Amino acid sequence: MDEFAPRPGEFQSLPRRAPRSEPFRTRAEPRVQPRPESREPQGVRRHVGPAPGGAAWPSPWVQLKYFASQPMFYPAMIAGASPDAKPGDLVAVFDKEGRRFGTGLWNPRARVPLRVLHHGEEAAGEELFDRLIERALDLRLRLLALGENTDAHRVISSDGDGMSGLVVDRYGDTLSVEVHSLGMFQRLGRLLPVIHERLGTKRQVISVDDFIARVEGIRFAPANDVRTVRIREHGVRYEVDFASGHKTGFFCDQRENRRKLAALVKDQRVLDCCCYTGGFALAAKVLGGAADVTGVDLDEKAIEQAKRNANLNQARIDWVHCDAFSFARQMQRNNTRWPVVILDPPKFLQSREEELEGRRKYEDLNGMGMNVLEPGGLLVTCSCSGLIDMEGFEELVTRAAYRLGRRLQFLDRTGAGADHPVMANCLESRYLKVIWARVW
Repeated sequence: MDEFAPRPGEFQSLPRRAPRSEPFRTRAEPRVQPRPESREPQGVRRHVGPAPGGAAWPSPWVQLKYFASQPMFYPAMIAGASPDAKPGDLVAVFDKEGRRFGTGLWNPRARVPLRVLHHGEEAAGEELFDRLIERALDLRLRLLALGENTDAHRVISSDGDGMSGLVVDRYGDTLSVEVHSLGMFQRLGRLLPVIHERLGTKRQVISVDDFIARVEGIRFAPANDVRTVRIREHGVRYEVDFASGHKTGFFCDQRENRRKLAALVKDQRVLDCCCYTGGFALAAKVLGGAADVTGVDLDEKAIEQAKRNANLNQARIDWVHCDAFSFARQMQRNNTRWPVVILDPPKFLQSREEELEGRRKYEDLNGMGMNVLEPGGLLVTCSCSGLIDMEGFEELVTRAAYRLGRRLQFLDRTGAGADHPVMANCLESRYLKVIWARVW
C-alpha cells in the first residue's frame, strides 16, 4: 500500500466508524464525568415542599425548574424529586407551577436524570409501556408493511417512539437491543417477550456502552450467544455479525436510500467510499445492475464481511482495504474517474467541542469524492452527525465544490427510513442526511 501513502500536510485518514445510534450532546447538555453512585446531579433537591394548594402529589414525583416539551431533561432543568424516587422509577412529572406535566423514567445519578415518556395531565403507570410498544409495532407492521420487502428494520427508535433510552432493531429472527437508560434496562424482561411474540423473533443480542453502564448504574454482564444472522433487503442478502459489527450490527437506516441508488446506476461504474460491509455497493450491483462496483473502507473486518456478503449474492465487486483519502489520491494520479460516487463516512462530529474539526473533515471528504467523479456524475453524500442539520451539511458540500471550481445540481435530499421516526419535540434526533447531486 506504499502507493497510497499520504503526502506531508495532507489529511491523513478517516477514523474508525462510530455507531450511528450513539447519543450526542446538544447545546443544552454539558460535558460531564461519571459520578459516584452516592452523589446526585447538581441542582436536584430531594424535596421542594408542599404542592400548591396543599394537594398531595402522587409519589414518586419529580418537579421541573423550567417549561420545556422535550423528552430529555438534564440536572440544571430539574427543581426537585420526592424522597422515595429511586433510580429506574416511573415517576409523575410536575411543572414549575405544580401542574401535572407527564410521566417519565428517573435516575438521579445519570447524565440525563429524567426521560419523559408521556406528556399530559392524565396519570400513567407501567401499562404505558404496553401502549408505546403497540404504537411502535403498528407503525412498522401495518402502516409501513416492512415485512413485505425486508426482515431487517428498526422496531423501537428511542425518543422517536416515545421510549427514550431504548433502541431495538430486528435482524431476521434476532432482536438487537441497545440500552441507554437504567429504567429501560430494568424493564427488558417485560418488554422483549412482547416484541418477540408480535414479530416472531426468537433470539436477542443486548448491548450497553461501558460508559453509559457506569453513569446509569447498570450492572450488565454480556451473555450473548448469537454471533451472526442472515437478512434480506429488497432482494439483497446480507450477513450481520454482532461480534465484530457496530452496535446494532447493520445500518438499516439507509435501506430506502440503497433502493433509490439502485434505480439510478444501471450499467454504470460505481465507487462506494467508506463502504463498511457493502450495503450501497451490493444494492448497486445486485439490485441496480451496475456494470462495475468498487468498495473502499479502512476497517479490515468490515471489508472481510463485505466479501462474505458479496458471496451470499454471487456478486463480483472489487473490495479495497484502504483509507479513502489515500485511495482517491492514487486514483487522481491514475486519472481514474467514476460516473457514480457514494460517500457514507463514520460520524465526524461527536460533540460541540469537535465542531470545527468535524466540519472540516466533511468538507475534505466531499472534495475528495468530487475529485474522482466524472463531469456530470452523480454524487451521493451522507452524514450521520446529529449536530449538523441538513442545511449546514448542504453548505459544506457546496463549499467543497466551489473550492474545486465545480458546480452542483441538487437532485434530492433524503434521510433515514420511516421506521426511524422523529417526534416534533425532539427534532435533533433527525441525524441522517443524504444529498443527491450531479457535479459539473
